[in-house]
Amino acid sequence: MTSAEVLLGSIDQIPKGEGRTFRVADLEIAVFHTAEGAVYATQAFCPHRQGPLADGLLGGTTLMCPLHDRTFDLRSGCGTSHEQLGLATYQTRVSDGEIWLYSVPSPAREAAE
Repeated sequence: MTSAEVLLGSIDQIPKGEGRTFRVADLEIAVFHTAEGAVYATQAFCPHRQGPLADGLLGGTTLMCPLHDRTFDLRSGCGTSHEQLGLATYQTRVSDGEIWLYSVPSPAREAAE
C-alpha cells in the first residue's frame, strides 16, 4: 500500500485535551491533542453508534465516545470497554508547529488490495 503525507494545519487549532475532525480526500479523520502535547489520529466516528469521536472526552491517551461510554486507547485504537470494538488509527507528526498526517490509505487503493 502506498501512502501520502498531508498537512492538516497548525497544532494551535486543536486546544490541548481536545479533538477536531478533518477531511482528508474522502476520509473524515479525528485528530486529538492530548494535555501532554501528543497528537493522535483515528477514524472520525465510533464503530458502535457512529458518535463523532472528536467531541469525545479525552483523558491521557484514552478517548470516550460522546454518545455512549465506549472507550478507546488512542495509541493503538484498541477498545478498552464492552465488546472491544477498535478504531482505525493514522500516524501523525508535528513539525514546526504543523500537524502532518501520513500513511493515509487512498480509498481506491484500499479497495483494490
